[in-house]
Amino acid sequence: MDRLIYTSLSGMRGSMSRQTATAHNLANAQTPGFRGDLAEMQTIWMKGPGATTRAMGSEEVIGADMRSGTVSATGRDLDIAMEGDAMLVVQAPNGEESYTRRGDLHQTATGLLTTGDGHPVMGMQGPLVVPPADSVSIDREGRVWMVPIGGDRENPIEADRLRLVTPAGSNIVKGLDNLFRVRGGGALPDDPEARLINRSLEGSNVSATSALVEMIEASKSWDNQLELISNARDMDSATTNLMQLPR
Repeated sequence: MDRLIYTSLSGMRGSMSRQTATAHNLANAQTPGFRGDLAEMQTIWMKGPGATTRAMGSEEVIGADMRSGTVSATGRDLDIAMEGDAMLVVQAPNGEESYTRRGDLHQTATGLLTTGDGHPVMGMQGPLVVPPADSVSIDREGRVWMVPIGGDRENPIEADRLRLVTPAGSNIVKGLDNLFRVRGGGALPDDPEARLINRSLEGSNVSATSALVEMIEASKSWDNQLELISNARDMDSATTNLMQLPR
């Protein structure tokens, strides 16, 4: 009977993990540059005295779906979409170098350039800060151009250049903050050939419809596992009654 209970428990844990990953994807279906979480079931053998005869399933997030999202023109000067597999270098809250595909850039009151979720964007000289200007724009090579206050719009000044890197040949992992890092530490190499699509944004690669279907399937799987546990309890009670001696 314990085998059935372990089977149901494994299924319930897998359904819970699947629901968590799906809910996270669904919540970011409209987040620019978002890469959906990928979850996979893995076998965990229970160790102990005697033969190893019990195993549980554990469904965990193992990576990210790196397929590109749809690129749409926005007309906004600070919106960028990265071509190919290029990634933008940003600074994580703990100060370490991280990477993102999110291109909805904003300028703070101090001139610091950040992503839409508040991570400082890195330039060739460090965190990219643009002095007060009448206008700021970004070209295909990632160069940030500015027109100083009262300056000539026909002669913009290059403030800095966005750091763009390539993950080709490197093992990167996605964190809970949706930023990518090199597994085990380290940094990705700069990609001087990386190009941008300016005044455009890459959308999330999550399909809201598919995510909703996955959520419903995970919920039904949870209900099925609960029913199995209920059946196991009924069978255990029936077996106990059968083994009782008549008085």
